[in-house]
Amino acid sequence: MTRWIFATAICLFCAGAARDGIDRWIDATALPSLEAPASVEVLDRDGHLLRAYTMADGRWRMPVRLEQVDPVYLQMLIRYEDKRFYRHGGVDWIAMLRSGLQAARHLEVTSGGSTLTMQVARLLEDGSTGRWSGKLRQIRVALALERSLGKDEILTLYLNHAPFGGNIEGVRAASYAYFDRPPRRLTAAQAALLVALPQSPEARRPDRAAGEATRARDIVLARLHRSGVIDEASLAEGLRRPVRSGRHAFPAIAPHLADWAIRQDPAAQSHRLTIDRGVQISLEHLAAEAVAGRSDRVQVALVAMDHRTGHVLGHVGSAAYRADGRAGFIDLAKAVRSPGSTLKPLIYGLGFDQGLIHPETLIADRPTDFEGYRPQNFDGLYRGELRVRKALQLSLNIPVVAVTRALGPHHLMAGLYRAGADAALPGGEPGLAVALGGVGLTLTDLVRLYGAIGNDGQAVDLRWRDEPTPGFVSRQVMKKMSAWQIADILLEVPRPVGVQGTGIAYKTGTSYGHRDAWAIGFDGRHVIGVWMGRADGTPVPGAFGGDLAAPVLFSAFARLKPDVDPIAPPPPETLLLSTAQLPEHLQRFEDHDRDRPEGPRIAFPPDGAVLDGGVLTVKVQDGRAPYIWLANGRPVGRTHRKQLEIDPLETGFSSLTVIDADGRTDGARVELR
Repeated sequence: MTRWIFATAICLFCAGAARDGIDRWIDATALPSLEAPASVEVLDRDGHLLRAYTMADGRWRMPVRLEQVDPVYLQMLIRYEDKRFYRHGGVDWIAMLRSGLQAARHLEVTSGGSTLTMQVARLLEDGSTGRWSGKLRQIRVALALERSLGKDEILTLYLNHAPFGGNIEGVRAASYAYFDRPPRRLTAAQAALLVALPQSPEARRPDRAAGEATRARDIVLARLHRSGVIDEASLAEGLRRPVRSGRHAFPAIAPHLADWAIRQDPAAQSHRLTIDRGVQISLEHLAAEAVAGRSDRVQVALVAMDHRTGHVLGHVGSAAYRADGRAGFIDLAKAVRSPGSTLKPLIYGLGFDQGLIHPETLIADRPTDFEGYRPQNFDGLYRGELRVRKALQLSLNIPVVAVTRALGPHHLMAGLYRAGADAALPGGEPGLAVALGGVGLTLTDLVRLYGAIGNDGQAVDLRWRDEPTPGFVSRQVMKKMSAWQIADILLEVPRPVGVQGTGIAYKTGTSYGHRDAWAIGFDGRHVIGVWMGRADGTPVPGAFGGDLAAPVLFSAFARLKPDVDPIAPPPPETLLLSTAQLPEHLQRFEDHDRDRPEGPRIAFPPDGAVLDGGVLTVKVQDGRAPYIWLANGRPVGRTHRKQLEIDPLETGFSSLTVIDADGRTDGARVELR
């Protein structure tokens, strides 16, 4: 008995020592790096893939999390490859013993004993399974991995590193390559193929051996049916579906913008943009349709933005991202071009701001010599005297040049800069020609400008990432009243033949020589810009913004959303009067000599003041008498003096406006308690 007890103690001691030795052996394992390079990805606002890039060595490996993979695929994978995955400690000794016995019986290996953890160990080290030393190393690393990571973490490593043939690694890249979809929702046939491929990725590549891939998939389907993982209907449906012979191209949505994002932050692994994937795809299809069948090398660019947030929802740099006769690789939404007549709304809006004109002001359209500059209307005709509203809707040239001279071209340029446009002047100093397109702007610049008009005259931080643009300061491009008046006028611009487009304020433009055709429009929420022309800047005979670009604009709005967002009602200070009811100096525009004193400035109350109720004393500096005072858009006094007492106003916020004899204005917003 004593000998038996002693022998037992010795055995237990040896077993304990062996266990401790194995523990130390496992704990001393130098684990391979769990971090691995991956494809750079560009995602839309909701995290959907827009574009991915191969790694430096040409492989596709796209990061994936467990919750991004179809649960049925995961169930099939574990049942087929390692059914005791969640119960063993890295090595399935039962499977290893079975494999060894089968090898001894058949004098060859007929089944593998590798667990998913052991496969991860091999993939992380790019090791071999052909030698006992390699198998021993996998066992050691697998055991060490199980001590360091949870089961879901190990399974995630497998999903990211498993080989799927050629330069495809990881289940997400494989799902895009073979099925053109993310791995979140897979059919039984697709899931079975992805289970089978890593066992022999080169021999079963669907793009090179579709027959072998089909046989391997069907074996997986049959075994999983016998195991109860899939039902009879799923088996029959899976066996019936053919394996596609070939590979899908990886998504390349918003390619110009994706390239831009990489250039802006080349070290980032993932780039999240404000783009809406569905909107982007729809606009890309529209761009392709817009130039289809044309043999004149005409290109198109589109930009859609939410002018309340500044988020770009769609950005199409060309009709096709390829080296073709249209120079499709160039991002023409960022190409500097002549804006033609698209600056006219800004000019009139600034004229409204300065009290020079009103939408119902009469203005002359007749041959005029502006100190040697003799512009003509596009059709060579003249309309005589007409309202400013009609002059803008007809896009007449002489009236807008007259207003530009009264404003001064520098004020026009200042308005562009306040809107965030990066205007390029060919001669350095602005002249009257800037009113008709004599300045360089991009499509994104014009979308910024019209976005500001749609945003109550406030500049919009146009951006492609969901983060503020460094250094951007939102400025008032024009007063809220002026912005509404411009929108109200543009809502009535004639539509192209066959197009309704109700509720969309828009303007077209055509640059000198028919080189650029523009159409920019907005409603209460969104702004869309369209440019059409040739990438090399050569003329397109007969191309007009109204004929070429405007139909594309309205099609873009229809694809963006089913209904337009209404433009807000006029602000309370807006003068909704007929020509005869306007103050005398606003009834007819006269281009006075520009050497006038400074415009009026409200000296009291200051903008933003909080005042007690009662009779309000207002004061003005500079300007030229007489002065007309408005409160919330209603005339409350006319005086030659610099000071005026006006009747008590209602409590709350009120807008005060002063207009001098030259039609120049200043305003202040106050709160009365």
